[in-house]
Amino acid sequence: MQTRFINAKLLRMTDVPVVEEQLQVWVENERISFVGTNEEASVLDKEIACSEVQVIDCEGNLLMPGFKNAHTHSAMTFLRSKADDMVLHDWLNLQVFPAEAKLTGEDIEIFTKLAILEYLQSGITGIFEMYLIPKAIANACISLGMRVTMTGGLNDFSQSVEQLRDWTSKYNNMSDLVRFLPGFHAEYTTSYELLEKVAKLSKELQMPVFAHMCETQSECDGCVARYGKTPIALFDSLEMFEYGGGGYHMVYASEEELEICKKKGLYLVTNPSSNLKLASGIAPIDQWLEKGLCVAIGTDGPASNNALDFFREMFLVATLSKAVSKNPTVVKAEEVLKMACKNGAYAMGVPESDSIAPGKNADLILIDLKQPNMQPVHNIVNNIVYAGNKINVKMTMIAGKILYRDGVFHLPESVDRIYEDAKKSCERIFS
Repeated sequence: MQTRFINAKLLRMTDVPVVEEQLQVWVENERISFVGTNEEASVLDKEIACSEVQVIDCEGNLLMPGFKNAHTHSAMTFLRSKADDMVLHDWLNLQVFPAEAKLTGEDIEIFTKLAILEYLQSGITGIFEMYLIPKAIANACISLGMRVTMTGGLNDFSQSVEQLRDWTSKYNNMSDLVRFLPGFHAEYTTSYELLEKVAKLSKELQMPVFAHMCETQSECDGCVARYGKTPIALFDSLEMFEYGGGGYHMVYASEEELEICKKKGLYLVTNPSSNLKLASGIAPIDQWLEKGLCVAIGTDGPASNNALDFFREMFLVATLSKAVSKNPTVVKAEEVLKMACKNGAYAMGVPESDSIAPGKNADLILIDLKQPNMQPVHNIVNNIVYAGNKINVKMTMIAGKILYRDGVFHLPESVDRIYEDAKKSCERIFS
């Protein structure tokens, strides 16, 4: 099956975000097979034979790589608007952990599917997932066609290093849509002995490690009190990052820690909505960019956000640093879009989804420019970051399959059934 997108404005994201006019993109099975002009397409069309072709007229709208949600806990949709207006540690210990103790694998699969619906509406074509029971997450993503990289949420109460090793073997050979990387929840929930074992596992597998890091000032102060080192310095002393990795939030990373991040090539994944809602602080994105650090964007989970809206995250990434630094020239829209499309793919270990080019994954979205918030079209990149909204997502394609188009989901499961299953699970958990 071949899908041909014609009459498209195109944002390839191969280098800098430059919009090109009147191009065609062909998709063969799961990958992009051709990108070029109408004339080039006409020449190629005479040379090949394809029995089944679907032609999609983009009508001058924008075709671009999908967004990568580089940090989320999808199944926490069950806590959306249920655990609000609390400080982080009370939120975790009084609301989140007790409710999570009642979750089954079936619940996690159902609640992950609910999140996937929202991701597709928001133009998200890949998620970097940290949560309980990877099997349930993988099943949900494979079932609905979402690309996922999972990482461990190991801590003193859940999961084990042995499981991380087994899951790395199992899920990296399960499906082209699924990957797994070692990870742990955070320093303050994970013993020194476990941290040592994670570092050894990373070197054994030659794989990067990811975790929540430097999210709050109290987290950093507690780590210094326990070990005489800040979190990232502690992890580095254990040789945790010999094969890279990254941290989620990173709001209070020190100068020393940022130097470690640069030296080890770590990804800094910012989660502005969640950090604002939990009053954790505002990440200094402008300073990170000045240091040449690689920044990606995540929504975090729907219990602490509460929306899985990537347009909102991009807007906040672009504007919060301007306000804090009192400098409107920092963190430009083109830099934010690079974080959203390219850097997220690299953090997830899926570089083949970073741009639109032959051989790349067909993880594409079509942005509706014929909406009031996209007019006039002075600068499409700026429009997406500063004015964009989920209403602008006309289509979401993952691995060559159109899963959402013009407000309609094209999935093998009933959306109403997903809603009903989620409702039943919530009633049992909170009864």
